[in-house]
Amino acid sequence: MYIAGIDIGGTKCAAVLGKCVDNNIIQIDVVDKISFKTQSCNGPSAVIDRLILGLEDILAKNFLISNDISCIGISCGGPLNSAKGLILSPPNLIGWDNIPITEIFEKHFNVKSVLQNDANAGALAEWFWGAGFGYKNFIFCTFGTGFGAGLILNNRLYTGTNDMAGEIGHVRLTDYGPVGYGKMGSVEGFCSGGGIAQLAKSMVREEMQLGNKVSFCVTEQEIELLDALSVAKAAGKGDNLAKAIYARSGEMLGRALAILIDILNPDAIAIGSIFTKDRNLLWPHAKRILSKESLSISSQACDILPSSLGDSIGDYEALAVAAEYIANN
Repeated sequence: MYIAGIDIGGTKCAAVLGKCVDNNIIQIDVVDKISFKTQSCNGPSAVIDRLILGLEDILAKNFLISNDISCIGISCGGPLNSAKGLILSPPNLIGWDNIPITEIFEKHFNVKSVLQNDANAGALAEWFWGAGFGYKNFIFCTFGTGFGAGLILNNRLYTGTNDMAGEIGHVRLTDYGPVGYGKMGSVEGFCSGGGIAQLAKSMVREEMQLGNKVSFCVTEQEIELLDALSVAKAAGKGDNLAKAIYARSGEMLGRALAILIDILNPDAIAIGSIFTKDRNLLWPHAKRILSKESLSISSQACDILPSSLGDSIGDYEALAVAAEYIANN
């Protein structure tokens, strides 16, 4: 049995073909994929056309037709309406307003298509095949272009009344701070690639105005070029300011984790992307704040883990959306 996945992200998009081993959705092999940078296309129509063409090419390359696919899973940043298959207005996908994405793919391929936000899809993928396997109450947090939480509660994906459960990135932690999810001082403002870049620009500018030199940003003109990756590289080389930038993000991550743990009392939380790559820069500070802010009886019962799917989670999360639909229908 074959399933397909479409991953639509603020940074990159991908089409993936998966094969269920012995028709078992818990055992899946990625057969083929294509990916491209989202910004390389001009608007949603161009992105969707390229994804459709990419999936067609994958099928042809593997001597398959659309009838060989049991389901197409689509993963995209929220907000969205999964029941109606609509992408609403994701903050990291400007112009993607009320896009009937499942209808588009169903009409083209004549295959059942289902939609979930990227945090929910990531939670399913890690629960099926990664760090969350075997846990009854499991949370997966994205930490990349944005920050959101996918919730597995009592062995079921929980999405809330209208698909907005787990939007921890929108929670305000401070009155002032980097902007994320349209809100100053939010979790996403502190705990995302763009948020870390905002922190870096602010803290580097402050250092320069005090007359101090910054090893990873020599001139004031370079400030706007700072991003999370360049700061992480500098921190890895021992730069104290770069380490302080990540420490601030880590502290706010600890606050966000404390909120999730105190409210939902999970067995485990896995965190992806930037946390997986730069755990050593973030976790000591997050752990310190988490131990201060959360109920100890709850935090001691919760494992905090890096995503075990790592960079390949984008391949698996859209496939997980299709797999979950098949498992429950």
